[in-house]
Amino acid sequence: MDMTMAAEDLKAVVNRLRRAQGRIAGVIGMIEEGRDCEDMVTQLAAASRALDRAGFAIIATGLQRCLTDEDMASPADREQMRARLEKLFLSPA
Repeated sequence: MDMTMAAEDLKAVVNRLRRAQGRIAGVIGMIEEGRDCEDMVTQLAAASRALDRAGFAIIATGLQRCLTDEDMASPADREQMRARLEKLFLSPA
């Protein structure tokens, strides 16, 4: 399954991943400094949301590509692809 993304979509995903990376680095710094647990949990939750959104954007791109893929001619091919995409969609959850 080709999951090549358009440049604009790719940029948005990379930005989300960089945001998550920054949040995680911040949490590491907080741990090393002995900062408040509540602040760390807030930052971890923000990093988790950024990762989830990046993952779902990648999966949505895959869904869009597969729905328009002309190679999926047979019902068996479509069913196999549906099962693979369902597994992918549920994996970040």
